[in-house]
Amino acid sequence: MGMSSGSVTQAMMLAAGEGTRLRPLTLETPKVLVPIGGVPLICYTLIWLKSHGIREVVINLHHLGEKIKAFLGDGTRFGVSIHYSPEETLLGTAGGVKRAERFFSNTFVVVYGDVLTDFNLSDMVRFHQPQKALATLALTKVANPRETGIVRLDEHDRVVSFVEKPPGGAVAGDMANGGIYILEREIFRFIPDERYCDFAYEVFPRLVEAGYFVYGYRLRPEDYLVDIGSMEKYRRANEDVAAGKVRLRYGQ
Repeated sequence: MGMSSGSVTQAMMLAAGEGTRLRPLTLETPKVLVPIGGVPLICYTLIWLKSHGIREVVINLHHLGEKIKAFLGDGTRFGVSIHYSPEETLLGTAGGVKRAERFFSNTFVVVYGDVLTDFNLSDMVRFHQPQKALATLALTKVANPRETGIVRLDEHDRVVSFVEKPPGGAVAGDMANGGIYILEREIFRFIPDERYCDFAYEVFPRLVEAGYFVYGYRLRPEDYLVDIGSMEKYRRANEDVAAGKVRLRYGQ
C-alpha cells in the first residue's frame, strides 16, 4: 500500500496532560473533555480527523484517563477505531508517541489534545508526501511571536530552525508550531524509549540540525486553529464556535 492516493489513515492524539492552566475546569475533567459550545473538545477533533480519512486513532492517557476511555469507548459512534496507550509517568509529546509505535504501520498524524482546528488536513498530507519529509508541521501565523516558539522556513517551506520564545526585541518570524504533525515511521529511530521526550524542544531541532527533511505547512488565513491552553483561549474557543467561526459541525 505505497504512498500514493494520500492514504494516511492513522492518527495519535496526545491526551495525557494535566491541563493545569485550565484549572479548576480540569480538576475533575480531562482537558480533552472540556466542553466547547456544549460539546467535549475531543468530539470536534475526532470528527475532523474522520472527515479527512483517518480511520484509526491512538490516544495516550494519564490524567483522568479512565474518564476519556469511558466517554469514547472503542470509537464506534465516531466512526473510527480507538486504541489507548496508558502512561504511568508522563512521557512528553514524542515519548508518548514512541510508546505507541507498534500501532503505526505507515505515515501517521499526531494531534495535540488541546487543539481545536478546521483546516484541510488532506491538503497537508498532499503537501507532505512529495517532499520526502520525515516530518511536516502545521504552522500558524501568530500575532505575538514572543509568547510562543517560532519556526523559520526557507523559500521551499523547509524548516531551517526553531526559535523558542524569542527574547525581548528579537522576533525571528511569525510562524508558530500548531501542534499537528504528519510523521513517517522512520521518526521512531530518533525518539528514545521510555523516557520523557518532546518533539518541539528535542526531536525536531535535532533532525533539522542533522539535515533531515522537516517541512512546515502554512495554514491559510481562513483556517481556524487555537490551542486551548489557558482560560482566556478556552473562552475564545467557546465564543468562536458560537459565532460560527469554526467550520466543523458536531453531529453533522
